Amino acid sequence: MHPLISTSELASRLTSTQPPVVLDVRWRLSGPPGYESYSESHLPGAVFLSIDDDLAAAPGDGGRHPLPDPADLQRTLRAAGVRDDSVVIAYDDADGSIAARAWWLLRWAGHADVAVLDGGFAAWTEEGRPVTAEVPDPEPGDITVTPGAMPVLDTDAAGALAREAVLLDARAPERYAGETEPVDPRAGHIPGAVNAPFTEHLGENGRWLPADDLAARFAALGVTGERPVGAYCGSGVTASSIVLALEAAGRREPAALYPGSWSQWSRDPQRPAATGSEPG
Repeated sequence: MHPLISTSELASRLTSTQPPVVLDVRWRLSGPPGYESYSESHLPGAVFLSIDDDLAAAPGDGGRHPLPDPADLQRTLRAAGVRDDSVVIAYDDADGSIAARAWWLLRWAGHADVAVLDGGFAAWTEEGRPVTAEVPDPEPGDITVTPGAMPVLDTDAAGALAREAVLLDARAPERYAGETEPVDPRAGHIPGAVNAPFTEHLGENGRWLPADDLAARFAALGVTGERPVGAYCGSGVTASSIVLALEAAGRREPAALYPGSWSQWSRDPQRPAATGSEPG
């Protein structure tokens, strides 16, 4: 299915005989916890999943948000009610970049019928659509997680791709340039990587840009034809939105994600760090 779904289409699907599984994945780098917002109100039937606890393994050598163990992810998704034949919709209350992590994980796990709510929680509530504080108790699902359906990069491959093709850095320009680094051991970026802030996937209305606009944006960043492309960010979360945006723009081959991202790269003092606004 298309990686984005409108509020009107989701509303229609929620009243169908086979409604989708809706995942609330609100999260903020500096807090407060997303579950607090979920507890106040969420889409009817939505199940909360934590980026830190449910959609990533424990932080360590693999970075701040390593990919979860497939067996753990399968238990999480089954507890949320996801079945092999489920349509799954994820949303956040920011710019869709957090929901994109859930989208990417499900795709990586071999589940194709998943999308991100365009405009997220803000668009849903601005239109006066229903919300609730009731926490659902879904019937357990039967999804089988089969990892590997989306390409990933390890640290060496990410460094090579930055030199040989296109590696997009989804972080804010000041973090890319090394002017500030709020959480990771060192400032800067992978040498050769091109800055592609994830916030620029959206228009002024808070919705994702049309396909043609996204395609033009990525072409200007050097993504052309079938040239290999990868994406990274601070910890592999918001970079997922680059993969989604490229698919929404019409790219046939999915971009590779570097899950460890800067949080893994910067842990190794032997890895070089470029600074400034240029790839280096």
